[in-house]
Amino acid sequence: MEFAMSQVNTDKLVEDLKAVVHDAEDLLKATAEQAGEHIAGVRARAEASLRSAREKLADLMDCDAAQYARNAAGRADRYIHNSPWLAIGAGAAAGLVLGLLLGRRDRDHSR
Repeated sequence: MEFAMSQVNTDKLVEDLKAVVHDAEDLLKATAEQAGEHIAGVRARAEASLRSAREKLADLMDCDAAQYARNAAGRADRYIHNSPWLAIGAGAAAGLVLGLLLGRRDRDHSR
């Protein structure tokens, strides 16, 4: 339950950051024609902030994906330990299907 709630919060944060980045990009495009030393300084700071936000967003998404993979691996490990014969059967069935498909492909290519 805790993972699901933190996942929802992380997803919301990522969506909010994406919206902020998009709005900042639009604002920078809209003010591209503006001239002046003050405007140029503000634009430079905004562009730097935008680059930083993009990097942090990418890092957050990478961390989120890594955390999801760790959680999935943990769930798979617990499932296999709790139901080893079912996991062995599923692996054998997957191997059988894969073997049949590969054997069929080899027969088709040899003709």
